[in-house]
Amino acid sequence: MANLEISQDRLQLGERFAVSFQRTLRIPDDGRTYPLPPGLGRFPIYRVADFADRVPPEWHERGGVFIPMYQREALWLGFQAAAWKPNAVQVAIGRINAISGAPDEARLHAEPQDYVVCPEQPWLDGIHTGPGAIRQFVAMPLGLGYTVEASLTGTEQFGGMQITVFEPQPGKFPDVPPLQPPSGPVRLAGLRPRGSAAQTMGLGAGGVMQQKIYPDPYGIDTWDQDNYQRVFVHILNSAQFFAITGIAPPPTLIDAKAYTDSGLPWFALYDESAGDVPVSERLSEVKTIAARDAERGVPNQGEASLDVSEAQISTVRRDNARATHDQSSSSETTEQV
Repeated sequence: MANLEISQDRLQLGERFAVSFQRTLRIPDDGRTYPLPPGLGRFPIYRVADFADRVPPEWHERGGVFIPMYQREALWLGFQAAAWKPNAVQVAIGRINAISGAPDEARLHAEPQDYVVCPEQPWLDGIHTGPGAIRQFVAMPLGLGYTVEASLTGTEQFGGMQITVFEPQPGKFPDVPPLQPPSGPVRLAGLRPRGSAAQTMGLGAGGVMQQKIYPDPYGIDTWDQDNYQRVFVHILNSAQFFAITGIAPPPTLIDAKAYTDSGLPWFALYDESAGDVPVSERLSEVKTIAARDAERGVPNQGEASLDVSEAQISTVRRDNARATHDQSSSSETTEQV
């Protein structure tokens, strides 16, 4: 795939767009709606092509990249894009569109809107299931019926995540950047993470948090639907990741309760004047991980409710949430995929 790079654990698609996969706290699925949890470092990203003799055979056709996650660990996507020339971005999990719930295809739709516009949408933490709310992306093994893919299709064929980035039509935006591109807030706590069966992972529906999916401010005719970059992001659990790479995955995170009890920050976007795309009825009916646990008689996984005080919630402005969403080291090199 042309113009696909990995730089400082960011995956670049095209000339201006990049996405990072942020490790985060898993919020409880307890009927409450929580603020945005912090980013606690990026998941490392590896190329399928570099481990072609060790990865599952079906990956050879799909290509792309892979990341390691522990079972029941959560992530959010941090988008980096150019305000002077934005992109339309589709995100799917297990080939199910995370905004509309429709089958994944490299084609944008306006009714209902099944994509986000970046950098207007700085982050995506889960599937769109309620007004101003999402259900958190949580890694689960395939084959047990926990994933969104299983809930909506009855099968678990794909897993992982699929990201498609569309360019604007020629002439819609400037071809050269301004002298000083805008910067954005950092959704990080400033902490380092504290220090199963081998199978491919998918993403299930976790707890509810506050997050809008913003309407496209430019209109669907702005985007060139024949000019896009697409990548398959495979997810491995710790055992399979080690078997393929020989590298130990990063240690798992502190839990959400310990984080909150320490008085550390959660986040909210100041976006009360911004709209929210209509909720997908299909996604709102997805079976959650907690519901599937109950069906299988799996005991509660220690997801005690959290009391997040208003004083712990840091508010950032959406119009500044542009280029920087996490910390990076300028000494790291760029790898061509």
